[in-house]
Amino acid sequence: HSVFWTADSPLLTVIPYSLIFLVGTVGNSLVLAVLLRNRQVNNTTNLFILNLGVADLCFIVFCVPFQATIYTLDDWIFGPLMCKAVHFFIYLTMYASSFTLTTVSLDRYLAIRYPLHSRELRTPRNALTAICLIWGLSFIFSGPYISYYQEFQVANVTVCHPIWKVSQRKVMDLCTFVFSYVIPVLILSLTYVRTIRYLWTSVDPIKDMSDSKKGKRKVTRMIIIVAVLFCLCWLPHHLVILCFWFGYFPLNNATYVLRILSHLISYANSCVNPIVYALVSKHFRKGFKKIFSCLLHKRVTNKVHVAQVTHTVSILEADLTEVIHVSEPTHARASSCCQIPIQTWAEAEQLSRQERVTNPFITFNVT
Repeated sequence: HSVFWTADSPLLTVIPYSLIFLVGTVGNSLVLAVLLRNRQVNNTTNLFILNLGVADLCFIVFCVPFQATIYTLDDWIFGPLMCKAVHFFIYLTMYASSFTLTTVSLDRYLAIRYPLHSRELRTPRNALTAICLIWGLSFIFSGPYISYYQEFQVANVTVCHPIWKVSQRKVMDLCTFVFSYVIPVLILSLTYVRTIRYLWTSVDPIKDMSDSKKGKRKVTRMIIIVAVLFCLCWLPHHLVILCFWFGYFPLNNATYVLRILSHLISYANSCVNPIVYALVSKHFRKGFKKIFSCLLHKRVTNKVHVAQVTHTVSILEADLTEVIHVSEPTHARASSCCQIPIQTWAEAEQLSRQERVTNPFITFNVT
C-alpha cells in the first residue's frame, strides 16, 4: 500500500486532489441547493439526483482530504477512530453512488419506455423507499471495512493499514469489485441499451422528423455520457487492485504514480456527475445563476414566464419534453426571485390529450 511510500513532489499530488475537492464540493452543493431551495424533490428523478448529490458530496468530503494526506505525509495523523471511520465512509458513499446510478438507469428506462404505466410505480414514496434500500445495502456491503483497517506503528511511523489476512483481503476486494462495479455496470448497460434502442426505433410518424431526432439525440447523449463516464472513471481503480492481488504489480515509482492516477480518476467521477445530471439541463443552469444572484443580492434581470404550478416534473425531463410557456401573474413573478420554473406532468398530459383530439394518430411519447 502507498502509505509506506513517499512522494518526490507532494505539491504535484496536493494540487489535483485540491482541485477535485473544490470542483466536487461546489458542483454537488449547487445541485443540492437548486433542488432544495426550489422544492424540486417531489418526483422520483429529482429525488435520485438529490441522493446522488448527497452521496457524491459525502464521498468528496470523507475521501479526498484524507487520501491526499496519505500520499503526501509519512504518518497517519488523524487517530485510530478516524482510521476506521474514514475508510468505512469511503466505501459507504462509493456503494451509495454506484447503487444510485443503477437505480437512476432503471428509473430512466421506465420513464421513457413506459411513460404512463410506470407512473404508479415511479412515485416519490417508492423513490424514498428505494433510497433507504440503497443506503441500507451500502451499510451492509461497507460494514466489514470498519475492521479492515487499523492504526499501528511500523518503524516509528504511524500508519493506517489493513490488518486482515491476505486471503480475506483478496475475497473482500473481489466482492467489492463485483458488487460495486460489475453488477451495476451490467445493469447500466442493459437498461441503457434497451432505452437507446427504443428511442431510435419508436419514431412518431406525424411530428417533424428533425424534432424527433433532436429529442432522441439529447436523451441518448445524456445516457451515453453517464454510462461511459461511470465505467471509465472506476475501471482503473479496480484494475489496479485486481492486478495487485492476481497479477504483477511491483511497488515502485511507476506503480506509485499509477495508483495515484487511478484514485484521481475514480474521485473525478463525483465531480462530473453534477455536470452530466445538472449542467445538461438549462433549468439547472438558470437555477445556478439565480442562486449566485441571491447570494450577491442582485436582482435577476431575465425572467422566464411560466404557469403557476403545484407539482413539478423532473428537471431533466423538462429539457427533453416539448413545452408551451405562458405568462404568469405579476404578483407571482415578484415573489419568485429564486424559484425555478418547471413544467408539470399534468400540463404535459393535457397538451398530449389536446394533440390526440386534434389528430388521433399522434402517439403520446414523453422523452
